[in-house]
Amino acid sequence: MKTILNFSLLWRNPNFGFLYAGQLISFAGTVVTGVALPWQIYSLTHSTLMVGLLSLFRLLPLLVTALFGGVLADRHHRRMLLLISESSLIVGCMLLAWNASQGHPNLWIIFILATVMSGITGLHRPALDSLVQQIVAKKDYRTASALGSLKFNMCMIVAPALGGLLIAHAGLVAAYIMDGFSFALSLGSLLLMKNIPSPVVKEDLSAIASLRQGVRYAFSRQELFGSYIVDFTAMIFGMPNALFPAIAQSFGGVKTLGLLYSAPAIGALFASLFSGWARHVKRYGVVIAVSASLWGVAIICFGLSPYLWLALIFLGIAGILDDISGLFRMTLWNETIPNHLRGRLAGIEMISYLSGPRLGDTEASLVASLFGVTASIVSGGVLCVVGVVLCCVYLPQFWKFKSEEV
Repeated sequence: MKTILNFSLLWRNPNFGFLYAGQLISFAGTVVTGVALPWQIYSLTHSTLMVGLLSLFRLLPLLVTALFGGVLADRHHRRMLLLISESSLIVGCMLLAWNASQGHPNLWIIFILATVMSGITGLHRPALDSLVQQIVAKKDYRTASALGSLKFNMCMIVAPALGGLLIAHAGLVAAYIMDGFSFALSLGSLLLMKNIPSPVVKEDLSAIASLRQGVRYAFSRQELFGSYIVDFTAMIFGMPNALFPAIAQSFGGVKTLGLLYSAPAIGALFASLFSGWARHVKRYGVVIAVSASLWGVAIICFGLSPYLWLALIFLGIAGILDDISGLFRMTLWNETIPNHLRGRLAGIEMISYLSGPRLGDTEASLVASLFGVTASIVSGGVLCVVGVVLCCVYLPQFWKFKSEEV
């Protein structure tokens, strides 16, 4: 089976190549910290609820910074915004490492630093997504989306396992330092990019008016709004990441934790490598909705799995479905959103696909604390399927959306 991956884009478009390489490295480091933070919280408190609260704390600043980060990305030099935000994240990583090096790490310092770093990410991601659309030709959008998916999947396969091993053998300090070093390398790649203009500002609006314009555009297009709602629903109910530390304890400890985080990405990588069929698909809404529904079914099966190997298989299947949904969501966004609005819409997208997992962690941990881990996972999968069906019923233009680019 053919694939839509085309690595020649990385050297045909040097700016995209530099950006891609730097973000590949920095995202790997971010994933290592994403494993280290919940593990450190769980180790200090032995509470899945506290792990869920960490996700909630990390969500709150995103609700503000992602939206205004989108406004900034549509008004100011996007590469400069990336340089500033990644420099700030290096400082955050070093402070996390310092706190972890103390004999008795301060729990609230972890919460505060994680919250601030999440807010900075809200400024980073809209600039990144809009810059990709700015420097890549329209005919290469699907290829760029597929390469982005490959980057994500490779990091989610290797980095969680690396994070687990690094924490087990070198400690949390080493994990946080590694993340800071990855951002430093990314800064170098950003500096190698050339001739990146500032975005064209078509109207002289206030920040609030500019934000309102982007929100109006998102709500005026059912295909966009539906893609946000479906992803949000799938992540809030069907993403039990906060429960992985507790599940890992029953399957062998921190080394198993890395396998749980990696399994969905292995499935997603498989989907990316055999994605040739995607070039012939026009009905993006149908594919996104069906994939999200089947994701919920796979999560139900994961929750009912009594053995580690079976649980990993169902997580892998969930990863395949998530990759398919993500590929068509990203392509839909790039095809339907004009570049002068891309930063603001990227901020809205970010709230959709990042707040879902954060709230999902809180929801999953709360239900698990009341009814148990299995009940939390299974009920979440059921609600995911129901939510996607309702979205398709009440947003019919999302379900019917048909691309004109094929």
